[in-house]
Formats: sequence, structure tokens, C-alpha cells
Amino acid sequence: GHTTGPSLNNDKLYKFAYSAEVYVDRVKASLQKSAGYRISSGVDVNLLWRNPDNDDDQLVKITMKDVQVENVNERPADKNIFNGKSTEKIIGKEYLETLQRPIMVELVRGKIKTFYSYQNEPGFIQNIKRGLASLFQLQLHSGSSREVDISGKCDTTYHVRQDQVTKIKDLDSCEIERKRFTSHNRILDVSTKATSATVYVLEDSFIKSIKAEENFVFALNYRRKTGAKIVSKQRLELKSVQAGTGLIAAKQVAGVIKTLDPNYVAIPLEAEPVKSECKKCPSLSEHWKNIREQMHPDKLSKPDAAKSFLSFIQNIRKATKEEIMKIIKSENKELLPQVVDAVTSAQTPESLEAVLEFLDFKDASTFILQERFLYACGFASHPSETLLKSLTEKFKGDVASQEIRETLVIVMGALIRKLCDRDGCKLPAVMEAKRLILNRLEKANKDDNVQMYLLALKNALLPEAIPVLLKYAESGEGPISSLAATALQRYDPSFLPKEVKETMNRIYHQTRKIHEKTVRTTAAAIILNSNPSYMEVKNILLSIGELPMEMNKYMLSMIQDILRFEMPSSKTVRQVLKDMRAHNYDRFSKMGSSSAYTGYITRGPDVSSTYSLDILYSGSGILRRSNMNIRVFDRSTDLHAIQVVLEAQGLESIIAATPDEGEENLDSFAGMSAILFGFQLRPVTFFQGYGDLMSKMLSATGDPMNVVKGLVLLTDFLQEIQLQSGPTASAEFMGGLAIDISGGMEFSLWYRESKTNVKNRVAMFVAGNTEVDSFFVKTGMETTLETETALDFISTVQFSQYPFLVCMQMDRVDSPFRTHMTKYESLPSGRRYTARRGKAATLAGNEYPLHQENSNMCKKVFGAKSDSAGSWF
Repeated sequence: GHTTGPSLNNDKLYKFAYSAEVYVDRVKASLQKSAGYRISSGVDVNLLWRNPDNDDDQLVKITMKDVQVENVNERPADKNIFNGKSTEKIIGKEYLETLQRPIMVELVRGKIKTFYSYQNEPGFIQNIKRGLASLFQLQLHSGSSREVDISGKCDTTYHVRQDQVTKIKDLDSCEIERKRFTSHNRILDVSTKATSATVYVLEDSFIKSIKAEENFVFALNYRRKTGAKIVSKQRLELKSVQAGTGLIAAKQVAGVIKTLDPNYVAIPLEAEPVKSECKKCPSLSEHWKNIREQMHPDKLSKPDAAKSFLSFIQNIRKATKEEIMKIIKSENKELLPQVVDAVTSAQTPESLEAVLEFLDFKDASTFILQERFLYACGFASHPSETLLKSLTEKFKGDVASQEIRETLVIVMGALIRKLCDRDGCKLPAVMEAKRLILNRLEKANKDDNVQMYLLALKNALLPEAIPVLLKYAESGEGPISSLAATALQRYDPSFLPKEVKETMNRIYHQTRKIHEKTVRTTAAAIILNSNPSYMEVKNILLSIGELPMEMNKYMLSMIQDILRFEMPSSKTVRQVLKDMRAHNYDRFSKMGSSSAYTGYITRGPDVSSTYSLDILYSGSGILRRSNMNIRVFDRSTDLHAIQVVLEAQGLESIIAATPDEGEENLDSFAGMSAILFGFQLRPVTFFQGYGDLMSKMLSATGDPMNVVKGLVLLTDFLQEIQLQSGPTASAEFMGGLAIDISGGMEFSLWYRESKTNVKNRVAMFVAGNTEVDSFFVKTGMETTLETETALDFISTVQFSQYPFLVCMQMDRVDSPFRTHMTKYESLPSGRRYTARRGKAATLAGNEYPLHQENSNMCKKVFGAKSDSAGSWF
């Protein structure tokens, strides 16, 4: 009768030719020039036993013979690593004998029920045999099922047409233990695609030929040209059928195995994890000695610093706690902060233990190291529950520095969000940290404490924190109300309940109490960004003209920016503007210097980036808030790359001016707050209170204050892959950023001029390594890209007249951009083939255009400067 699986004839020996090939290359490259190798052999297959009660239960013996290892593409002798080497030399005599030892599979209705082999054979040899055995698994009717083979337990679909069967395996569904982690934000991450198809041609109820192919493709989301592919092919072709040995008579399969060779045991068909040891790799200490010069603070805005940082992390991930401690304890204070950056970014249990054992939060003298550790935790690409638990414990204990205590809770907020984004909201450590922040905020009575918990919530973005943030936005005092409103601004508008817009309308229109301009403008921005109704837009437009002087101009600028940049609410704004009461000369001709502007930095096929710059002044010409944002987005998601906010208040008394309504009693203050890659940092205060202001003004050097300096791991992707032909493969992409952001505020009463300067210096290095490892031969491709740039944002204000003159400049210097690619094949003996390619270009520097009014003002400011310089004597 017809069986549901392939059936072998009794007393026959089937002789096949087998080959398994791997290729590694760039995504779009043709396979003819790829790096790779081929393993080929003869394969003998014969039937040993058939179940007397079930024809469809067969024990089959499979033997590899005459194994060869060679190049996958033709190469001249001097570029062929296998040239002049026998297979015995390449694989090793013992390993080759083991590889050619037969295996046995029990096939029941075409599926492998049991896989028999010698027990203690090396994993990489067993996996090659598993890869061959898995090819013999097929069903002869169309349909889907979950089946186990070398790739694990996978969803598999069969399509049958006469003598041809196509097997499609969904590799994303495979259950198999393999190391994998990804970056937190999709834009910084790597896209992957994996496919597997096998085509069988049958003849005389058994296999005539098999062609199998697997493809793995990896691409950096922010630059898809930087990527790699791995292609794995297997072929099995029937060459002849000869007379074979007779069947063994037995009731049970176990009896047959015992008779043949009692050393055979049933082992899993799923591949076992194997990892080759590196024989000539330097120790962690040796590696650190080679790169430590690149990590000097003076070199931190260079690509080499980012490159060394990434290679250091890779080595720390393989190191023990003791090896890590040795470096931390022996390094000097100039380089130690960079070591802490790398050790924390490695995110292994050993590295976390080492850094926590080294840092003493009860000692204020190591402030810099504690801060660098916490910031590296905030930027963690795949934080663990243990990390959040450790920080919560530290926060509950003694912390010598109040600033570190604040940073601790702000970072806990960031970790809560990252763990929640990966479905970890219900983890015990996350639940505890959420409870702690919300409960302590409820009990906080000092403004400083309220602020630090609000900053934590600004990072955590918890749905359950929205009511609390609304309460503080509406009833809190100045800075606290402003902070709560900016925290609400960070939520995805589609998640905000209707209460948020109701409260923001009350704040903007001041229906319950008088609010500061900074809070009112944030409220307006939230309304206009959350799919506003016709009436909401109309009420905002009707308010222009009734607002404090500079706020009129700012709101007008915001509306014009929405229209010019075609933001989502622009349709509604255009409808409202058809109404002459909302749109008339009186409203749209308001004087002032405040402004809001959005423009593109880049528009690319993969990602685009925008900058926005908005500046709000008080009626007396002193900066209230300047806000610079850079956002990166693709078709489905966005990333808040940088935000730098400079805030000042209560400075009117210096120039004997009248404060605006609702701002009469504000304390003198100036400070700076930054968001970097979606993570709100602890704000920096330039001065607090009139006394502090006067002493700083008298001793002011105008030197910028450092806001953030260090090394950040942006892209962190690793995926280990089990190829169905047996070898293991891995794809690793890492992107490091060396960053230095500083800000300063200069004040000259003599010239009645103030100047704010924000300098962003960044260097980036991305490294990708895609490798296939068979133990006796490795092949792969390394790809790198590096760039460095500086972005300066300067605003100059002259308040000797009204409206005062404001000139804003946003400049980027020339940016070199380099890419390299190396393909390689290597043997453990050290024999290696490499092919390299590189490209270099320079992105010309430019000054970003802001609105026309700004250009006119700059001409006046710099024109006025040169006039006054000449009229002194």
C-alpha cells in the first residue's frame, strides 16, 4: 500500500553526491564574489530494518564518504586557503573519521522519530550529520505542521505536486536556544529577514534529488547599505542504486541497534550549541593596553574613541568579574570614566557585579564615576531586571551626593520604560520601582524632591502617571508645572486620554489660575500636536493678540511653522484661518522676537531627520526658554535624538525691567536640560538666586559648562544562527557614539547683550561582523562606517532697544564619512584570505536656514556690532 513517507527498497544501496555551501557578502552582491566554502562528499543510504507491523516505520543508515573541503568560488592558488591541503589536514584525522562514521535514523511516515549516533562525538561534527539527516524528513501530502529538525521545532509547510515536494520552513517560528539581543529603539536597530526552502524530486517512491537553500539578511535601519547576508545551500543527488545487504529481522528498533553496535544512542535531532575557542586572542588587560590612549578625554569626540569603546565592550563581554576588576582598580582618574562607560555598557552579569562592587555611593569623591555609570545604565540597549533591582537598592540606601540620588531615580525611570517596552512591566523589580517613584512623589514636600520624581516619570512614560502629571502641571508652581507639562509632551499623543487636552486648554486659557508663559506654550504645543478639534484651534488663534507681548509672537510663529512644515494639525488650522475673526492683520502683525521653526537636516531613503528651534523671550528681552530638538524618523517610528533646553527666569531686576504678568515673584535662575536618544538627563543649573547670579556674572569667563561627555552604545545587536547544513553563524552590529555637549550663557550689561551657545560634538563608529564558523574553517565579513561632526547653536540678543535684536545661528562643520568592508576565510592554522574595499567622502558643512526674519535680524546685529566698534574714539 502507499505510504505517507518516502519508502526505501529492501536489499538496495542508494549512492548520493552531497554538498553543503555557505556564502557571506553584502546584501545586494552576487554570490560569485562572496567569501565562503563548500563541504562535499558521497553519501550511502540503505534500509536496515522495517517494522513487521507497520511498513511505514523504517530504520535507515546514512554514511558520509570521501569528504572534501574547498572554496565555494574559483580562486587562484595564492588566494586559496585550502590549496595543497588534504581534507585530513583541514578537518583533523580523528574528526574526519568521526564525520565518516555512519548515523541511523528511524523514519515514521517520513518524519524522523529517532536520531542515532555515538554519544560523545564533538558537537560541530554531530551538527553536520544532523544537517544531512534533516534533509531526509518530508511528507508526501500538502499541509502544515510543527516539526523538529536541526533548526529546532519550527512551523513547516509542504506543497506537493506529482513527484515534486516543496518544504517551506518558517525560521522565525523555530524554538531553539540561541543568544540574541537587539537595540531598544527600532531606528538604531538592525532589520532581519530569514527564509528557508527545500525542493525534493522523487522517483520510485524515494528521493532522486534535494535542493535546500536558507537566506539570512541583516540591514542597519538607519543606513540599509550597511548590512550583510548569509546564504546556505545543500544539494543531494542520487548517482546510482546498487545491490545492498539484507534486512535485519527484529520486532523492535532497539534490538536492531543493539545487534549492530551498542555504542549508538538516541540523541536529539535539534542542533547542540557549539562555540569555538579563540587561541590567539589577547587577554582583557592586553587589549586595554592597546586601546587606552584612544580613550583619553581629549580624544573623546573622535571616531577612534568610539571604535576602541566598541572593541573593549566586546572583550568585556567575554571576561570574568576578576579580569574586569583588575582594570578598574589599576586605572588612573582621567581614563576611569571611559572604563566605567564600557564596563556598564557591556551589560553582562559579571560586568554589573564588578562595577557595583567598585563604586561606593556613600563616597561623594567618586561623583564623576557614579554619574557616568548611571548615564550608561540609562542608555542601556537591553537592560536586565537585575540592573533595575540593583539601582532601586542603591536608591533606598545611603547616597552621599544629592545630585547622584536625583540621577539614580531619573535613570530608574528610563529603565522602567525600556523593560516595559519589552513586555517586562509585570516583572517584580519593575513593579517595585514604579511603586517607589509614585509613592515617594505623593509624599514629597520639597520642590527638589518633587522635581526628581517628575523627571523619573518623564523617562518612564507610565500610563498610570498621567493623572499625577496633570495635577502638577495645573496646580504646581512655575518650574514644577513646566516640568510636568513637558513630561506629558513626551507621551505618544494617541495614548493620551481626553482629560489631558481638557487640562491643557484650561492651562493655556488660564481658566483656573494664572500660569507662566513657558507652561502655557507647552500646553498649546500639546493641544496642537494631539489631533486638535476645530474649536480648540480657533480658540488658540483668537487668543493671539490678548497674550503677553512676546507670547503673541511665539504663538503666531508656532502656527506659521505648523502650516509651513505641513504638520498633522495643518489641515484644521487652514480651515480655521478661513474665518476672518481668527485670521486678520491685527492678529498676524504682532511685533516681537520670539520664534518657532522646524526644518530638515537630512531626507534619505532609510531615515530622515529634522531640527526644530523655538525661542521664547520675556517682554523685557531676556531669554525665557530656548529649545533645540533633533528628531530622526523612518516610516513607522521616530527617535528623539537630541533636545537641549536653556531656561532663564527672574532676570528682569538686572536690567531694571518690569516682569511679565504672573512672573513677578520668580527667583533668578538659569539652567539647561538635555534629552539624548530618548533619555532625559539630570538638568544642570548655571545659577540659582540673585546672589549666585551676581557672583557668577562678576567672575564669568563665558566658558561653556559641560552637560554630557562620554561614550554611548547606540546600536547593539547580536543574533546567533543555526544553519541547517550544520555550522553556526552569528551577526553582530554595534554602533558607538563619542559625545561632548556643552552649553554656556554670557551676559554683558555694558553692551546690553546676552549670548547663549550650545556646542554638540559627536563622533560615531559602527562595526558589523557576520561570520559562519565550522570549527575547521571560518568565513565572514566585517563592515565599518565612521563619521564625526560638530553642531553649534548660538543665539545673540541685544536688548538696548525694543523690539530687541535676536540673531540665531545653527552651523554644522565639514563631516568626513568613511566606510570599509573586509571579506575573509581562515583556517585555525592562521592561513587567511581577505578582500578589502573602502570609500571616503566629506559632507560639506552648512549653516541651517531659519526663518527670513532671523536672517534680517542677524544682518542688523552683526552690522550694529561693526558700527559701534569703530565709534569709540
